[in-house]
Amino acid sequence: MDELTELLTRAATAAADYRRGAHLRDVGARIDADTLRERFGGELPREPTPPGEVLRQLRAAAQDGLVATVGPRFFGLVVGGSLPAATAADMLATGWDQCAFNAVVAPAAAAAEQVAGEWLADVLGLPEGVSVGFVTGGQAANTVGLACARHHLLARAGWDVERDGLAGAPKVRVVASRERHATIDASLRLLGFGTSVLEPVAADSNGAIDIADLERVLDSGRGPVLVCLQAGNVNTGACDDLRAACGLVRRHGGWSHVDGAFGLWAAASPATAALVDGVELADSWACDGHKWLNVPYDSGFAFCSRPDVHAAAMSYTAAYLAGSGTGSPALGDLVPESSRRARGFAVWAALRELGRDGLARLILRCHTLARRFASALADGGAWVANEVVLNEVLVRFGDDEQTERVIEAVQREGTCWLGGTTWRGNRYLRIAVSNHSTTEADVDRSAAAILRCAADVRNAAGDVPPEHP
Repeated sequence: MDELTELLTRAATAAADYRRGAHLRDVGARIDADTLRERFGGELPREPTPPGEVLRQLRAAAQDGLVATVGPRFFGLVVGGSLPAATAADMLATGWDQCAFNAVVAPAAAAAEQVAGEWLADVLGLPEGVSVGFVTGGQAANTVGLACARHHLLARAGWDVERDGLAGAPKVRVVASRERHATIDASLRLLGFGTSVLEPVAADSNGAIDIADLERVLDSGRGPVLVCLQAGNVNTGACDDLRAACGLVRRHGGWSHVDGAFGLWAAASPATAALVDGVELADSWACDGHKWLNVPYDSGFAFCSRPDVHAAAMSYTAAYLAGSGTGSPALGDLVPESSRRARGFAVWAALRELGRDGLARLILRCHTLARRFASALADGGAWVANEVVLNEVLVRFGDDEQTERVIEAVQREGTCWLGGTTWRGNRYLRIAVSNHSTTEADVDRSAAAILRCAADVRNAAGDVPPEHP
């Protein structure tokens, strides 16, 4: 065995060992940040280090500092782990080391993205012929979608924003729910709109946009209008009424963008597809692969119903770029980066591994397990604040202080990992079920651990069991 083969084999074996044992370990890290920094620290060596020794040192330094996000009991954020085929494909993508800018420099990467993009649009219920850019995640996907809207709306008003910028441009109205994800605000900053341009719309009791208030806001002004909708509220999983909302936006001649980082996947299962009814009526969409498709980080998708607008908003040409500015939009014409990894290989592999029916079962299973989680915690005395419509559960124990202590206790205890959130002024445990390997037993074990931690916190403080609203 040559040295490179031995090195990569050792790395693959170490990765497989970690994955194989992820369900057995404490989910959270078991080392403090200062100790980790010391392990990785020290002066940079003057002389080269053999690659095999570097790998050994890396494994030793990272030991106990990894959070088992790939495992079945990580419920913090919406992190799905990664499927076996997608993981292997991503390892190959690293080994192949393709610069996925266009089909001239990376023909296999281009073919994989083109086919995977068509499959994605199909399972997500998007119109045939939409363009798709493979980006890093929801932030980049939202930014691309809003850039497409900016180009289209201002071009229709006679303004070339790519040439002339926003100074002196017609004002674009930006309308979004008060329950929008924070990446919408970040995208508006990056694109030069600023956040003060936002016209907020009320949300209903579960976090979906209030259609009557959306109509009121749209009727209250004139001019080019961009409406940001949501499939999958980050706290509750709620989805906006896309059919009604997109209909209103069309009546006003506006652009509808759907932030569907995880909620767009509801379309892939007949059991949850009604949550995103009317999704095809929007103009652009953002979605993540490293969430519910269970591909490795980082992976996201920016879709646009008008490929020409998509390319006009994102592409650039340069004499040194082979194939630049010729023919139909290339991979790099649809995303912010020209230097980019070949993310399509892992997406293609995940979709092949699951198939249409397997993907539908994955979405339904996570939805069912989230409801099981909520039921077990409610039966144990917790207050579940949201209607569990997708895969998110909000849980509260007593007041904010007690809830925060429960979160900290659960993270220390190790059976599962979840984070906290503030929703409508109150603190909650936020549980997101999105991993392909999570089972009923994992949910039951995790719910029991959460309730034990809550009881310990309550007993330590001498509190009485809380009465919930």
